[in-house]
Amino acid sequence: MKKSVGLLFVVLLAMVCVAQGDHVPAFNSAPPKPGDALPILPKDQLWGENFKFPYQVRAYELAAKIPDVIYQLPCYCYCERIGHASLHSCFESTHGSHCALCMKEVFYAYEQTKLKKTPAQIRAGIIKGDWKNVDLEAAAKTD
Repeated sequence: MKKSVGLLFVVLLAMVCVAQGDHVPAFNSAPPKPGDALPILPKDQLWGENFKFPYQVRAYELAAKIPDVIYQLPCYCYCERIGHASLHSCFESTHGSHCALCMKEVFYAYEQTKLKKTPAQIRAGIIKGDWKNVDLEAAAKTD
């Protein structure tokens, strides 16, 4: 009986994990309305324990350059569970500074924006997992 219960638990856990992998996290399908404030944590707050590495500060600097874009992107750390509505939400506080996934997605989004990709095209790349190849140390050194 114990083996059956244990096996059932493992199967259910596997099903939950697989189902999670297919879920696209929260994002906004359109840009914010004109006049909507999209605050990113201000530059004067990018110091201390949460900002020990150059790539942490750089991620916030880049997020501040493309707030309308990251507003339309999902975040694969699944922070929607804590109320985040898009990748933008991660950079309204220090959350993004300690989450490599968030930072990689911002670096990816910024690079794709420079290549003239639309937010929908960038979102498709993020959903596909293209952001996973971002090297945070190297990305922080590029413009």
